[in-house]
Amino acid sequence: MWNQAYTKTDDVESGGARPLYPMMLESPELRWSFIRKVYSIISIQLLVTIAVGAFVVTNRPVANFFVSTGAGMALYIVLIFVPFITLCPLYYYYQKHPVNYLLLAIFTVSLSFAVGLSCAFTSEKVILEAVILTAVVVVGLTLYTFWAASRGQDFNFLGPFLFGSLLVLMVFGLIQVFFPLGKLSVMIYGCVASIIFCGYIVYDTDNLIKRYSYDEYIWASVSLYLDIINLFLSLLSIFRAAESN
Repeated sequence: MWNQAYTKTDDVESGGARPLYPMMLESPELRWSFIRKVYSIISIQLLVTIAVGAFVVTNRPVANFFVSTGAGMALYIVLIFVPFITLCPLYYYYQKHPVNYLLLAIFTVSLSFAVGLSCAFTSEKVILEAVILTAVVVVGLTLYTFWAASRGQDFNFLGPFLFGSLLVLMVFGLIQVFFPLGKLSVMIYGCVASIIFCGYIVYDTDNLIKRYSYDEYIWASVSLYLDIINLFLSLLSIFRAAESN
């Protein structure tokens, strides 16, 4: 991986220009090409999510089918698990074209339906607030991470803390499912989840800059896409709980 640093002495002795990011082992042009490719894929994923989500939200019979019929509920459960199931073959075929893109498309569309159903019975105001805040946070954290990385800052230390926090969040979510604790606990859960996924955006962006190899563009895209979607859903739960009070 890309975890060794250039030094000023090496730059002077080699006569080359200092790389923009100290952790880069390949040329800056190759790394920037990789970064552009990843963000292009993420942009397409987000556009698909917006389109599918808007379709589900604006077509109320579709949402009603999923929540009011037995077949719809079963299909809804399948849609929730399909993205996670798809990650398994994607792990083995992430370098094999076009299978990797086909699996990525299945992953994105199925997750987009789940996101759309999460927004189906939410007011447009709440959805818009969550979208705007998500966009501002993602852009701000991304710019900050690029700026910090250009000055040699490394966020790899966040990995164990974020993983542990995610485990606690998952257990807390299961407790909420079986033993609902009220709207206040939902807001607390959403706030904690938002903070965790903000950390993941910084962590995964740092990995994108320094550690992912060029052929891992699919995994880099999936990681950041999940961070963004989970941040949006966390903020959505906060605004939805606040509106219902």
